[in-house]
Amino acid sequence: MPDPATPFTFATARQIQFGRGVSDKMVEIASGFGKRVLLVHGASGRGVDRTLRDCADHDVEVTRIACPCEPDLDMLTAALAEARPARPDCVLSLGGGSVIDLGKALAALLPATGDVLDHLEVVGQGLPLTADPLPFIAVPTTAGTGAEVTRNAVIGVPEHRRKVSLRDARMMPDVALVDPALTDNAPRALTLASGLDAVTQVIEPYLCNRTNPLTDVLCRDAILRGLGALNRLMRGEDETARDDMALTSLYGGLALANAGLGAVHGLAGVIGGMAPGAPHGAICGALLPHALAANAAAVPAGSDTARRIAQVQGWITRHLNLDHIGAFPDWTRRNGLPALAAMGVRSGDHAAIAKAAQTSSSMKANPVPLSEQVLQDILAAA
Repeated sequence: MPDPATPFTFATARQIQFGRGVSDKMVEIASGFGKRVLLVHGASGRGVDRTLRDCADHDVEVTRIACPCEPDLDMLTAALAEARPARPDCVLSLGGGSVIDLGKALAALLPATGDVLDHLEVVGQGLPLTADPLPFIAVPTTAGTGAEVTRNAVIGVPEHRRKVSLRDARMMPDVALVDPALTDNAPRALTLASGLDAVTQVIEPYLCNRTNPLTDVLCRDAILRGLGALNRLMRGEDETARDDMALTSLYGGLALANAGLGAVHGLAGVIGGMAPGAPHGAICGALLPHALAANAAAVPAGSDTARRIAQVQGWITRHLNLDHIGAFPDWTRRNGLPALAAMGVRSGDHAAIAKAAQTSSSMKANPVPLSEQVLQDILAAA
């Protein structure tokens, strides 16, 4: 357990609003930054018609950019070229984690000079932004990534078969509007994958080597809340469970931005680049049981981290109504989560994935270093 006297910092969006109906304010808030808004939305366009009507009512000029899938370098470059002539005063993202990532990257890079690769980690130079980002408003429509309160945007780079981050402390959203009603009646597969992502993003910061007292408080509440909500949602639509899952996702974003993640996300980022059609949340859900087991075997017996891992495994067993923690992968499969192989992850790529994952920022926060062989074993089990 971290010493309460140990110094730590905590950063998040300038303003967070949570609750059913808060998304009704998004255009009013956007208009406070100026009358030209760049609206980034998902392929389905869910909620866009209402947003456009509200923009008209507030005399706001809108430029729309659709994000049909997880953003990659080509999509980001094309979106920058499309958005620049409109000279937007702010960026509003209405959608899932991919939509928020693209909007966050656009808000960061529209005022910047130079090439996108100047600022991307791993495959680029990872340089700080050359100018402050545009004001950015995040309105998530899924409960999973917590991207509405993080300082990075994940971008795929197919040429390098990697997903990497554009990261800067100034990329924290100005306003996060977390409205659980926007997640109501989401498809079951999306609910499962995003829910497992949200749960992973409160488990990993609770176990990582950068924990602090504030993220611990958030994670302990959210792990229990998220597991219970996910179990209820697998049985049927449940408004209270949707509220709990949205809060879990928000807490996860707060925790990962201020503590860290671990092996699940270290591997998932690489897998996302090598198997670009695989949903990020589903990847995390497939890896989570096996990464937990690998960490349990690797940490010193009797340590605080060992105690925390056992505690988390007990919570999973109890809240998913399992006979033992070894039944966790069966629970995910029974509820429709595919194995990694079914998502396009080839066994022949396991060694390359494990090697690349060792250099990821998420892996650096794992409770203990895991060898490439152990990472390959996790991949094989998932």
